[in-house]
Amino acid sequence: METSNPLLLFLNQAGPERMILLFVGALGLLTILNTSSGLLKWIWVTFLRPGKNLSKYGSWAIVTGPTDGIGRSFAIQLARRKINLVLVGRSPSKLTDLADELQAKYKTQVKTVVVDFTGDLIEGISRVEETINDLDVGILINNVGMSYPYARFFHEVDSQLLKNLIAVNIEGTTRMVHTVLPGMLKRKKGAIVNIGSGAATVIPSDPLYTVYAATKAYVDQFSRSLYVEYKHSGVDVQCQVPLYVATKMASIKKASLLVPSADTYARAALRCVGYEPRCTPYWLHSIIWWLANALPEPFVDAYRLKFSLGIRKRGQLKDSRKKE
Repeated sequence: METSNPLLLFLNQAGPERMILLFVGALGLLTILNTSSGLLKWIWVTFLRPGKNLSKYGSWAIVTGPTDGIGRSFAIQLARRKINLVLVGRSPSKLTDLADELQAKYKTQVKTVVVDFTGDLIEGISRVEETINDLDVGILINNVGMSYPYARFFHEVDSQLLKNLIAVNIEGTTRMVHTVLPGMLKRKKGAIVNIGSGAATVIPSDPLYTVYAATKAYVDQFSRSLYVEYKHSGVDVQCQVPLYVATKMASIKKASLLVPSADTYARAALRCVGYEPRCTPYWLHSIIWWLANALPEPFVDAYRLKFSLGIRKRGQLKDSRKKE
């Protein structure tokens, strides 16, 4: 039976060479469409998609590690949105100064809780529980974290630093989520933002910062699994993955296009709250992430090792000068 369908006629008459060309052409077209779709999605998410109305999660937000760097900028940006704040950190004087500044400038309510995340966490978390017991806490910014003073091999990491890295980055993050989550579930709304690191997810390895990277990998998996557990319960869980930001922790004083200021990062970060389970809010960081994944792992590993060895050498020199 003959057919009048032009495509079927072409296929019936086509030889092997034409079939191969047709297959390659179709594959190329699909690749172009897929790439274009990905690019358009990135433009939408990065520059055009509006941020959510964060006050709908609740009238209070908790920010850990709020007295400096990214945490401070998160607190300021939330206060500008007229969201009341619970600031959780270890320095009573710095917490009080920031609370006074935010209350005077933005007319928001601010409570402070002193918690040393390297100390007695059980006691510290109990103070957080007491403070938020009757509050409509809708957002948790789990920003508190610590890294190495400078790069070093794993065998050079002393026991106290090892303990503190695990306590702050893993146990502190976990216990804060465990504390606020029941209230969010009861109210059927909430947003939890855990701050991860490109050291754990963007690059294949982070030599000489091994324990730091490993603890942040925990934060990433912890957040992703919680996202799946609670996405139908009204609670949005997200791991944000910044690369270098100009902060004391990163030992970078001056911001640049590649290294945004904490304020620039925080503004981008709040626009992402409530969306993807993992994101890199600053636009150029997301491009670097794509490039890092496109390069061969051995190349990236070699570059990171050389980079970290340079930091280690400068750190050791600085230590030796202090001892003299």
